[in-house]
Amino acid sequence: MYLDTRSGRTYPIDAGRWRGDDGAPLTVTPSPGIGPDDVDTGVRSLWRYRAALPGGIGRPVSLGEGCTPLVEGRWGETVVRFKLEWFSPTGSFKDRGTTVMMSLLAQAGVDAVVEDSSGNGGSSVAAYAAAAGIKARILAPEGTSPAKVLQSKAYGAEVVLVPGDRSATSARALRESADTCYASHNWHPFFLQGTKTLAYELWEDLGFTAPDNVVTVAGAGSIVLGCDLGFGELLAAGRIDRLPRLLVAQPSNCAPIDAGFHGRADVAFAPTIAEGTAIREPVRLPEVLAAIRRSGGDVAAIPEADIVAAVRGLAGMGLYAEPTSATAAAAVDVFTARGAIRPGDTTVVVLTGSGLKAATAMGGLFG
Repeated sequence: MYLDTRSGRTYPIDAGRWRGDDGAPLTVTPSPGIGPDDVDTGVRSLWRYRAALPGGIGRPVSLGEGCTPLVEGRWGETVVRFKLEWFSPTGSFKDRGTTVMMSLLAQAGVDAVVEDSSGNGGSSVAAYAAAAGIKARILAPEGTSPAKVLQSKAYGAEVVLVPGDRSATSARALRESADTCYASHNWHPFFLQGTKTLAYELWEDLGFTAPDNVVTVAGAGSIVLGCDLGFGELLAAGRIDRLPRLLVAQPSNCAPIDAGFHGRADVAFAPTIAEGTAIREPVRLPEVLAAIRRSGGDVAAIPEADIVAAVRGLAGMGLYAEPTSATAAAAVDVFTARGAIRPGDTTVVVLTGSGLKAATAMGGLFG
């Protein structure tokens, strides 16, 4: 069932439904969780966790997403494990959510979709639409990285650059959703079902245990919500004994989650090099805040100079991360100083996207 956590109302699972009758975002009622024996080790993709996924999807639209490397390293004096999500087929973690969402839509016979995105979500939907034989129309802010626009076009999607900021693009997508199926990585409940596989994968990576901390960047917060869902199911099933702390980074120039978490009403907005997080009004903000608090986590706002330094620091280690994802690495210093990351902790830093996705910004830093 679909669940509106704000009102408690439920709806039957319907591929075309992406929000409640009152406009609230939806999730899927929790699965009972799975154990090690339920992981299909013969499948080298996130579909190895199919037993934890709803919808009865018989033929997944898959490009081999998931099973990304977990690489041990150091960030300053802190031992961490970097989860390299840019090994996903389109170069970002968004493929986790898209494969599950598009599989449901394809199974339901959807033949055309519209999506709004600042880049990575759009290119992911374009790729999986191509794999499924579905026509895709991608709406993106006019300032979107040319590399991401090109990638969506290469997959055969129609790309429309919308004047204004990310909010203007979302507003246009909402209008177009009246006529075309809305395959939104921010709204569709099944997208989060895909991102929750990150939790299951980390659990398997670490010998079927949970890390102490997961550090991630957030714009709309789909990784936060996915980890909350996945680790929550594992906890309810008795497969782990505690939730990992969700330690969330945002750029100081666009940090509504940070402001909400720390009880500040004033949120300043300015351009940020971390373009993938430039979302002023996350549609699931209350749910994101609740997930962070439920885990005992924290949020930090990272100055632009520190994001740039993190891009350079990661590259110096051989990790070519786009500025959006490097924001998470920059936050490790903040959370360590606050005591949220403690000596001896198992800390995973999620690097969400490749530097190849932000060629213009990376060229400005290294060219």
